[in-house]
Amino acid sequence: MAKKDKGSDAPADEPSLDLKGAPKHIVVGAPKLESQSKIHTAYRVLARKYRPLTFEDGFIGQQAMKRTLENAFAAGRIAHAFMLTGVRGVGKTTTARIIAKALNCVGPDGKRTEPTVKPCGACEPCRSITESRCVDVFEMDAASRTGIDDIREIVEGVRYAPADVRFKVYIIDEVHMLSKQAFNGLLKTLEEPPPHVKFIFATTEIRKVPITVLSRCQRFDLKRVPVEELAAHLAFVCKSEEQPANDAALALIARAAEGSARDALSLLDQAFAHAGGATIEEEAVRSMLGLADRGRGLELFAMLMRGAIGDALGEFRAQYDSGADPLAVLQDLAQICHEVTRTKVVGGASAAGATAEEAKRLAALAEKLTVPQLARTWQLMLKALAEVQTAPDAAAATEMALIRVAYAAELPPTDQLVKSAGSGAPVPSSSARGGSSSAPPPSPPPLRMSGQSGTATARSEPTMSVAPPVAQSAPRVILQSFADVIALARENREVRLVYALEHWVHLVRFERARIELRLDPASPPALPGELSDKLAKWTGERWVVSVSSAPGEATIAQQQEAHDQARRASAAQDPLLKAAMAAFPGAKIVAVRDRDAFDVEGGVDGGEAS
Repeated sequence: MAKKDKGSDAPADEPSLDLKGAPKHIVVGAPKLESQSKIHTAYRVLARKYRPLTFEDGFIGQQAMKRTLENAFAAGRIAHAFMLTGVRGVGKTTTARIIAKALNCVGPDGKRTEPTVKPCGACEPCRSITESRCVDVFEMDAASRTGIDDIREIVEGVRYAPADVRFKVYIIDEVHMLSKQAFNGLLKTLEEPPPHVKFIFATTEIRKVPITVLSRCQRFDLKRVPVEELAAHLAFVCKSEEQPANDAALALIARAAEGSARDALSLLDQAFAHAGGATIEEEAVRSMLGLADRGRGLELFAMLMRGAIGDALGEFRAQYDSGADPLAVLQDLAQICHEVTRTKVVGGASAAGATAEEAKRLAALAEKLTVPQLARTWQLMLKALAEVQTAPDAAAATEMALIRVAYAAELPPTDQLVKSAGSGAPVPSSSARGGSSSAPPPSPPPLRMSGQSGTATARSEPTMSVAPPVAQSAPRVILQSFADVIALARENREVRLVYALEHWVHLVRFERARIELRLDPASPPALPGELSDKLAKWTGERWVVSVSSAPGEATIAQQQEAHDQARRASAAQDPLLKAAMAAFPGAKIVAVRDRDAFDVEGGVDGGEAS
């Protein structure tokens, strides 16, 4: 009888086994079932299969952190604690494991004595850490082990030297979920750990980590992976897996991943199954993700901006019937609004991952629309997103949001509304209504802004007071200057208002139905609103009175005083008056009257000397 080889799964001499009486169909069938089970359980998802083992092995998007670590390891300036933060799937835990291998790698020949930022991956420490069987590298999930007792185990364990490797490494994932007592229990050990201990923390919520912990760590912020770099990585994975894929489909997956490499690989794994061995096409990925076609989204946005409500609702319903999620449609429209605004402001810069045709259409939209229109649309989109998420019927809520956006797109800018309201002219539309829209939008209601009578007005920023609508039959008085305004107030015996306008108002700008002024600190704050109301009553039209921070002209009283001083100075140069002033020492000129007034009144009342 031959002996069985301990290193193999079968006997060394199979014919020597005594199989008499055994059911032959069981012996023959068992190995086949076992091999099939191995085939089904051996598959690893792409996110795990293509997880980087070193910084040189497909580690993408974190060049700044890699360069910092390379310089630190080369100079021997390795921190005792690292804090890795970033959104999901950008490589925090992967980086922690690579650092653990870099600290303990001994090289393929086992002779390396110093840490290296490029672990070999072949030595026993590297392989044991990769396989999660190293007894000196501890990984703890703070989401499930949050208490002081868990931290107490770490504090007690750091006293002992590592058994198999150079450093003991403690990797704590989602460290922000530790309790306050757990953080406090870790502080002393974290500040002065033994020389053979390293801490590596990972978190997605860096603001929840106490500042006392952050100050003891070297912090690295892992960035979102750019769309282009992520799409290139997906193309590499497809090539390695011998799976044909369209570049547009990979770009769509990269955008949907929002900078997360793990999310991108998970979506690609799903796309592999969806394609069933065929080429991964863009349309199939859109159907898989529940997204609307990008070109149709641009067309829908253009319909909304030109006010074609009927066409916009029809396009949305067509997208909804083809499987698009209403929330995803609104998210696409909000993204398009942002990209158009960015294109207009930056000047020709297109969105990441946009094709040449999309960039051309974005530029065309940016040329036609104004920044106030786009800003207003963005605010309406954000409000609509929140409404759709809580609405019982998402499609109906989306249609109502689209109607609101289309009507708001026709509103003119605010400054144009104010001018139209002040002049009494009809409010114009900012764009011509197109498409199959039905009735025109209703005219906006009369403006009633802060600064009315009895309301305090701000001094730092321009504020406005707009008079209420007045009856069309009221008499109209045309005022050509600010002096006419004061004269009109004097005619109506508004003594207090006349005094305020002459002594406390600095005129900045005067136009028909619009006054811009700066108030003296002694003036009542309700003066602009009171003036606006009085002028509307006296002239029969609405007046806009705004307060500005510009210096403006001198007050009427100051101007009159300066004029009187100039006249007295001119009169003092008269030879006859000089002789009179010399004859009466201490006399002074009180006022100067014109000769015409002297002839009429028969004397000089204002030329007295004292």
